[in-house]
Amino acid sequence: MASRRRRPEHGGPPELFYDENEARKYVRNSRMIDIQTRMAGRALELLYLPENKPCYLLDIGCGTGLSGSYLSDEGHYWVGLDISPAMLDEAVDREIEGDLLLGDMGQGIPFKPGTFDGCISISAVQWLCNANKKSENPAKRLYCFFASLFSVLVRGSRAVLQLYPENSEQLELITTQATKAGFSGGMVVDYPNSAKAKKFYLCLFSGPSTFIPEGLSENQDEDEPRESVFTNERVPFRMSRRGMVRKSRAWVLEKKERHRRQGREVRPDTQYTGRKRKPRF
Repeated sequence: MASRRRRPEHGGPPELFYDENEARKYVRNSRMIDIQTRMAGRALELLYLPENKPCYLLDIGCGTGLSGSYLSDEGHYWVGLDISPAMLDEAVDREIEGDLLLGDMGQGIPFKPGTFDGCISISAVQWLCNANKKSENPAKRLYCFFASLFSVLVRGSRAVLQLYPENSEQLELITTQATKAGFSGGMVVDYPNSAKAKKFYLCLFSGPSTFIPEGLSENQDEDEPRESVFTNERVPFRMSRRGMVRKSRAWVLEKKERHRRQGREVRPDTQYTGRKRKPRF
C-alpha cells in the first residue's frame, strides 16, 4: 500500500499543501477531474441509496466540488466540508450547487444529529493519520471525526470513504477508531491486482450490520443493486432493546457485541454465555 513517491500528507498540513496553485489543478487538469469524478461515482454507488429519491449527503474533503458536482448531477443535495480556503474558493468560482463549509474534520463535524442520509469522502481521511503539531494525536482526531460522523448520520445510512492508506498499520488505526465510534462495516478494494487502478473504499454502517459489497475486478458481472433502508427517526438506545429480557442470553450477547464495537476486551462467546446459574446452598 505504500507509495514510492513522496506522499502529500508528509509535506505539511492540508491547508498549506492545497494552495492556490494546487487548487487550480483540480479545475484545469482533465485527468484529475476524470479520476475524482469516477471515484465519486463509485462512492455513491456503494452508498446504495434508494432509487429515484433525492438524498441529503455530506462530502468530507470536498475540495473544489468535483465530487459534489457529480452528486448534484445525480439529483442529490449536499454539503461540503474542507480545510483549504483555496480549494473552497475555486468551488465558489465554479458556482457549484452545494453548500460549503470551511472546517477541520479532525475537530468534529458541526451538524445536528441525524442530519444526513449518507456521506462520501474522496482522498481525505488519510490526512488525519499524521500529526502536524505536537498537540495533535492522530488516534484522538480520528475518533473525534468518526464519532461526530456517526452522530450526524441518519440511523441505517452509510458512509463511504475513499482513501489511500500508507500501510497496514495506518489502515488498522483508521478502522479501529471507526469501530470505537460505533460504526460497523469493512474495506472494499477495487482492482486489488492492479498497481494503478487499485482503490480502497471504507464502507461504514451507522445501523445494524448489513452486507459488505464486493470490490470490482477486471472480469466481473454486475451485482444486483441493494438499497440502504434508513429512517429520519432516531430511536433511543433503550427503545431498541425494549424487547430483550434483562440478563437473558440475547441481552448478554448484544451487550458483548456492543463492547466489541467500542474496542473493549470481551471474552469469547460460548454455549454457557448468558446461562442462568443455579442458586448455591
